[in-house]
Amino acid sequence: MIYFLKRSQKLPCTLEDAWSFFSSPRNLEKLTPASINFEINHCSSETMFPHQLISYKIGIAPFVKVNWLTEITHISKHPSEGYSFIDEQRIGPYKLWHHHHKFVATENGVNMIDEVAYALPFGILGTIAHKIWVKKQLEHIFNERAKLSAKIFNA
Repeated sequence: MIYFLKRSQKLPCTLEDAWSFFSSPRNLEKLTPASINFEINHCSSETMFPHQLISYKIGIAPFVKVNWLTEITHISKHPSEGYSFIDEQRIGPYKLWHHHHKFVATENGVNMIDEVAYALPFGILGTIAHKIWVKKQLEHIFNERAKLSAKIFNA
């Protein structure tokens, strides 16, 4: 089964400022709740580029850390349409992870939109894990990311 998560957040900044912050892979550490025990293992550049591979370790449960490798598969910068990038999991805890990040200029700042399509391995066990743990965990991560983004941009 494929699940979808969509979030939208207004940030009081320019499109350029939002892009400058969110297009730096190293800033992902600043946007991830401490409870995830997130750490970057490999990142070849301070700014993202197409086909860039980024390696992390994340905590998926107490005392359980896994490797996660993502690829930046697409970057688009159109001032009239907004700026966006896509990261996809190559190795990690999901069967599918496709995360589209979009930033659109508005009168009062930037609308930041996250759209994630994801699937879990292990058939029915993955479905059960989603109901009792994964969905709540992802909601927690994106709720915290919204709080941290607001704090960073003083929203």
